[in-house]
Amino acid sequence: MKLCSWNVNGLRAIVKKDFFKIITKIDSDILCLQETKAQDKEVLNALSSLSGYNLYVNSATKKGYSGTAILSKVEPISYTNDMGIPEHDQEGRIQCAEYKNFYLVNVYVPNSGQELKRLDYRKSWDADFLNFLKDLEKVKPVIIAGDFNVAHQSIDLKNDKSNYNKTAGYTQIEIDGMTNLMNAGFVDSFRHLHPTKIEYTYWSYRFKARERNAGWRIDYFLMSKSLVDKIKSATILAEYYGSDHCPIDLEITT
Repeated sequence: MKLCSWNVNGLRAIVKKDFFKIITKIDSDILCLQETKAQDKEVLNALSSLSGYNLYVNSATKKGYSGTAILSKVEPISYTNDMGIPEHDQEGRIQCAEYKNFYLVNVYVPNSGQELKRLDYRKSWDADFLNFLKDLEKVKPVIIAGDFNVAHQSIDLKNDKSNYNKTAGYTQIEIDGMTNLMNAGFVDSFRHLHPTKIEYTYWSYRFKARERNAGWRIDYFLMSKSLVDKIKSATILAEYYGSDHCPIDLEITT
């Protein structure tokens, strides 16, 4: 089974570019999208020409903000939105699709914002999200795909020292949130296969960051330890453009 995750930074904008050609070429069984920036009907309309997928959408209450979508060739056994905590469930950030051998969680983790204004909220969100995942894992293993909005180690961003504890996505609080996930038994599939490889998934639109490859690795496939031996590949698809993030994919045996 092939899974793909992509923060598209505006679905209605990216479908006007080469999105459909890229999706056809990648040919995933399941595609997880983040930051759709559209309401349910707008997502359905933007993807109306794409056939062969079951489509599931979770949009934010606020228009043009956040939002996630799952496109799946295989119909899930069950499907739910959000983590069941009203404080967190207004922004369309979580989807959960159940398959025979695992739960798939598509996530767009909150950004701590300019001047780290949402850092305290992010800390509580991370803790609640971990509890949500561990509850799922009591039933069956979990794969988490998405934009986690954190570079976990210095290898995961170009300018680590100048960003540490100053920039959203590389504060110790956010790093600790990811470490807590890993200490709880979730494995970073890319880093598991490529412990020293330097590759990025996000580049700012400013300062020609992508041209200079001054990026961050903030998009991940995490998974329960019991699934690790099923990983065939975990790849960053930096050759594909259209967003300030690139797609990532994961191949597993089922």
